[in-house]
Amino acid sequence: MTPPSSTNSFSEALADVAAAVDSHHLATTFSWQDVAQRYRRSRIGAFWLTINMGVLISVLGLIFGTLFRAPTRDFLPYICASIIFWGFISSSISEGCTAFISAEGIILQVRMPLFIHVLRTLYRNAIILGHNIVIYPFVLFAVGRVPTWHLLMAAPGFFLVVLNLLWIMLVLGVVCARYRDMTQVMQNLLQVVMYATPIVWMPQTLPEGASQLLLKLNPFYHLVTIVRAPLLGEFPSATNWVVCVALAIVGWVIAMFFFGRYRHRIPYWL
Repeated sequence: MTPPSSTNSFSEALADVAAAVDSHHLATTFSWQDVAQRYRRSRIGAFWLTINMGVLISVLGLIFGTLFRAPTRDFLPYICASIIFWGFISSSISEGCTAFISAEGIILQVRMPLFIHVLRTLYRNAIILGHNIVIYPFVLFAVGRVPTWHLLMAAPGFFLVVLNLLWIMLVLGVVCARYRDMTQVMQNLLQVVMYATPIVWMPQTLPEGASQLLLKLNPFYHLVTIVRAPLLGEFPSATNWVVCVALAIVGWVIAMFFFGRYRHRIPYWL
């Protein structure tokens, strides 16, 4: 039997993704059940996530604000937006590694598009993001700041972040289904990336020259900034937009060929 051509693999992968998007209600239902089951019988439910995130932001804001001698009015909203959206990005990628592994029972028993399990993982983290983002208005109120019209730019920025996360999760889900150790590798790598990305520190603290260049070569810096900057009343730079759009285009093309090539093997790897 001859192996499928690259064109056929791409078409099959595209058909799987299109069918999953068309049946997105399944992913939505699964994701709500995941969150509900995690906090079943809890009196305040998933808002424990909000409380935990609020405590973390307060502690980090106090510690790092003091270390960097940054004004609370500027630093607290900055670290709040950074931690919330980095949590969404890192959790989506980390859980994306096990998107197919954790859905083993469904994949082996029910015929449905495999991409649904990636959407399910993303939706679950989007629900958690929705619980955490309610902290941000309270932080603005606490420091005496009000949202500006720049906030509207956060919507297209978030859309680009989601587009990039989906192809990253899809590729990692396939890789980790075959090589289980890659899940631990990615979790450790995400911890390193967090400290290399301006999450708990501000880009202005870096010296000019090579350090700034390395920062701009960090794709996660652009993914975070494209959403964080509008929340802080600033415009993302043209470089932020170009990098995020280029990542989405190139990433999805690569992901489609990769997914199409190996999607039929995923049930056997599970």
